[in-house]
Amino acid sequence: MTVPLGTERVGVVGGGIVGLAIARALALAGDFDVVVLEKERRVAAHQTGHNSGVVHAGLYYQPGSLKALLCARGRELTRDYCQERGLPYRELGKLVVAVTPEEVPRLDDIERRARANGVPDLARIGPDRMRELEPHVAGVAAVHSPHTAVVDYAAIAEAMADDVRRAGGRVLLSTEVVGVRTGEGTTTVATSAGSHTLDRLIVCAGLQSDLLARMVGASPSPRILPFRGEYWTLAPSRSDLVRGMIYPVPDPRFPFLGVHFTRGVYDDVHVGPNAVPALAREGYGWGDVSVRDTLGSLAWPGAPTLFRQHWRMGVREISASLLKPLYFRQARAFVPELRPSDLAHKAAAGVRAQAWGADGSLLDDFAVDQVGSVTLLRNAPSPAATSSMAIADHVLREHLGVTLQS
Repeated sequence: MTVPLGTERVGVVGGGIVGLAIARALALAGDFDVVVLEKERRVAAHQTGHNSGVVHAGLYYQPGSLKALLCARGRELTRDYCQERGLPYRELGKLVVAVTPEEVPRLDDIERRARANGVPDLARIGPDRMRELEPHVAGVAAVHSPHTAVVDYAAIAEAMADDVRRAGGRVLLSTEVVGVRTGEGTTTVATSAGSHTLDRLIVCAGLQSDLLARMVGASPSPRILPFRGEYWTLAPSRSDLVRGMIYPVPDPRFPFLGVHFTRGVYDDVHVGPNAVPALAREGYGWGDVSVRDTLGSLAWPGAPTLFRQHWRMGVREISASLLKPLYFRQARAFVPELRPSDLAHKAAAGVRAQAWGADGSLLDDFAVDQVGSVTLLRNAPSPAATSSMAIADHVLREHLGVTLQS
């Protein structure tokens, strides 16, 4: 392929929604020859295609953080993109519910953060209004985010890949990166299907991001610690128990939101996810075990600290994963009419790429590193799907020096 003079050759590793959003932004900006390198046979094969489809409004994130800033803008861009491309976008609304008076101070903190982050039309409500919105919910107080929405992120990713191709870029599937060599002015990427000489490389490799970071000589920290999120599907005959989304007040010690109810964009209702340490980077079930991945996590310097701080949470989550009655008990706290048989069957699980510091800390905010001409997304968990197009604009402006039209 001949590249016009003056055109920068840019490779994007990872065909999830964040990598495709960046590739799309570059392809549409002009003067870039863009190639996406994806090891699977389809885009959105991992985190993008295995989440609940929620478009977050920005309730939880530390004001001023990248998550807070990019989630707010990303929600607007995602809404507009779905309208432009004729993709489903449903504002079903979310309740974050304090079940007991003891949870109210944490709900107060969520409300403060949400208002600082400019969450639109946020409301603090009591039990009567809660039951107007969700007739089967239980609790003493809640915050209501009416513009929290649901979408099909896999469909959005496919549309973005199509945009890249239409703009002259390439999306290469079944193309696994096996080596990276940086040199004076260029980076050579070896893949399972040949090599590519590039002027810039952007790594959005999700569950493999720390391995790719080591290939380019970046710090081994943070490491990716995979957490599996397991869902149950609510029986269709009982789906009227949930109109939109019902969430617990999250525990601020953990970067997870807890088991919740989500009506999806196609009207299926999921209960979950939990957060179980996975035994492989792509460990979607208990039978998926990688000795290398597991030993690598156990040998990480932060492992003893993480275990001491969070072993109780780990035992609780693993127990609920293995024993349906324990999982059911967590869910029933918010919807007392729920019956064990209402959890009809397990849905496809997802695996979250959670960055983990050498001191044992679980990174909370998005993290982007620069090593020469290589840009590395080191931590991009939820709300990365919501924020994907805003992340793309941020990377182009702050790391690639691309001037974007407002």
